[in-house]
Amino acid sequence: MKLADIWGDYVPALLAGMVTNFEISIIALLLGLVIGFPFAALRFYGGRLSIAFSATVISLMRAAPTFVVMFFLLNVLRDVSVFGVKLAMSGVMTVAVSLVPYSAAYTADAGVEALRQWQRGSHLGALLFLPNITRAFFVIVMASGAAAAIGVPEGISVMVRESALLPTLGDRLVVFAVGIVLFGVPLQLGLALMRYLQRALGRRMVAS
Repeated sequence: MKLADIWGDYVPALLAGMVTNFEISIIALLLGLVIGFPFAALRFYGGRLSIAFSATVISLMRAAPTFVVMFFLLNVLRDVSVFGVKLAMSGVMTVAVSLVPYSAAYTADAGVEALRQWQRGSHLGALLFLPNITRAFFVIVMASGAAAAIGVPEGISVMVRESALLPTLGDRLVVFAVGIVLFGVPLQLGLALMRYLQRALGRRMVAS
């Protein structure tokens, strides 16, 4: 099969796969915010035992390997039922939940710093929480390529599948180059915007 034979299907399939990557990442980020920020508050406002407990949980979440969590959810919980309801999740949800420990740990760390800045009266400093969480989102988008390992049709798996249909190295390189551009351009634009916001907030903090 030649590159021209798959070109009409490749880009739409890749864009659809990228939508899946962003869907996974949004779910993981939202769950991470819901789980992580209470731990940040507990770590900041709690007593000695609460601080130790939250710091330990955050450290464990930070150290949790995504692939280990993903395959645990996929294989161990597949046949588990609670009150007759199976806990098995879709592939997208499995990958999203496997990224939640990182998302929650990052949220907790950024949340503690935001609360510290807020308490100091630096509301602009607290707002740095938003670009920090944006950074986490883009990291999660890149990490969502792990979904290819369990057959979820996200962007990376589309690139690998389509390149496998091509006979020459040159055609395969074109497929990967297109994928890198389509993935890389929005991510780099987002990261550039995040850095701009961080610098703008930093300048306003210094000026005030």
